[in-house]
Amino acid sequence: MGNYKSDQFVKDLETKAYEYIDECLNNKRTHVAGSGKEVQVKDRHIPTIDFFLRIWLPINMGETIHRATWYRWLDKEGSKSDTIKTIDGLFKALAQDIVANEGKGIFYAKNRLG
Repeated sequence: MGNYKSDQFVKDLETKAYEYIDECLNNKRTHVAGSGKEVQVKDRHIPTIDFFLRIWLPINMGETIHRATWYRWLDKEGSKSDTIKTIDGLFKALAQDIVANEGKGIFYAKNRLG
């Protein structure tokens, strides 16, 4: 885990972020219709940095970075920073769309999106 990560890890991080976003967009939940039949209903998930770093990346990439490293890279200049800023922007854009169009994540919106 540590502070040093290869350039390839950083490149892969952006690719993995898009995969995570795809999962968030295509998530479905089981809903019981009025007829009593179970149906799959689209239920987009709000992407979070914490889940992405602590759970999704280790399962899907086999490694991760600490949140402190994420935020340190976010505040610096360079290719790592550019990648983290891109991912952060993507997560925020999807979160805003879900909150605005589905009314989900009111507490997320208050704390994360201002």
